[in-house]
Amino acid sequence: MTEAFIYDAIRTPRGKGRKDGALHEITSVRLSALILNGLKERNGLDGHAVEDVIWGNVTQVKEQGGCLARTAVLASELDESIPGLAINRFCASGMEAVNLAANQVKGGAGDAYIAGGVEMMGRVPMGSDGAAVAVDPTVAMEKYFVPQGISADIIATEYGFSRDDADALAVESQRRAAEAWAEKRFAKSILTVRDQNGLPVLETDEYMRPGTDMQGLGALKASFKDMGEVMPGFDAVALMKYPHLERINHIHHAGNSSGIVDGSAGILIGNAEFGKKWGLKPRARIKATAKIGTDPTIMLTGPVPATQKILADSGMAISDIDLFEVNEAFASVVLRFSQAFDVDMDRINVNGGSIAMGHPLGATGAIIIGTLLDELERTGKGTGLATLCIASGMGAATIIERV
Repeated sequence: MTEAFIYDAIRTPRGKGRKDGALHEITSVRLSALILNGLKERNGLDGHAVEDVIWGNVTQVKEQGGCLARTAVLASELDESIPGLAINRFCASGMEAVNLAANQVKGGAGDAYIAGGVEMMGRVPMGSDGAAVAVDPTVAMEKYFVPQGISADIIATEYGFSRDDADALAVESQRRAAEAWAEKRFAKSILTVRDQNGLPVLETDEYMRPGTDMQGLGALKASFKDMGEVMPGFDAVALMKYPHLERINHIHHAGNSSGIVDGSAGILIGNAEFGKKWGLKPRARIKATAKIGTDPTIMLTGPVPATQKILADSGMAISDIDLFEVNEAFASVVLRFSQAFDVDMDRINVNGGSIAMGHPLGATGAIIIGTLLDELERTGKGTGLATLCIASGMGAATIIERV
């Protein structure tokens, strides 16, 4: 089978996903087009250089509706002969775009693709598409649906993680992210967002709170306690599914959960012939991809079975992986991953994660693959695994090897 290589990976800084956020006046299409233009210019692409643009975005309504991928191509400087495919695998949409593109290349369906995603959470609020899994009672009641925050608290309860455990992870995420930015570890991949006059709008991740400490987080109220406990609460739904639990321990809040932000990211993927044609050197090969469905109530445990599956499929062991990017949707997700595989935290999210820098839903999967690649190159390590939990009970993973 043909190998699929990563030739380039870029992202925008992440802006606060609210009206006073730096990126709030920029549309999803424009931000996506900036990434497409960046990849085109950095790699000297011209004409029908890639087979397709596969673009993830989660809340596919209003300006993020239609086929956003095709609209972004038309709004960019890419040739109009290049089509676009918009996909949605919730929080793993950006990763699934990359995995789909890689597998298309491996299967011989085109020499190269641009894959990634976007989410403007301050302009198109999460949940505004009215997802059936949450609002259709014929599904939600039968499958014991609860909001993701309750699911994160179920993980903490089931696997024994305390509020201090979660807060300590959040403080460390902030510290690592601040250190990474101070040492310019993201410099290779960051595309400064500029206005129509060429002036910078955003150059660094805006959401970070580098002064975060345990005392400050300890003062925050648990975000999902009321929706869980106030009758009729979601805790009662969860306890029908998990009767062995006496109660749900609510440990998550805004400080140890992923931030609501705006952002976009893209990755250029191609075979060896593509690199030769355009004079590009591959940076990594995409060794394996995986996706899996999981329990839809606890919902966010997907990184564990997705990792088990991708390791089994590729004939690898957890010890073969040098670095991990595990999306910090909630602190308990990462704590459970570390616990399940007995992986020390000094190999997981070494440059911080979504708790510190934010989680632009449709883009995050591509962002963490790019971050993983940059860190493998910076440290001289060989192999990395990126994985995310996914709404409604799924998981996805990607293994890359540095070339």
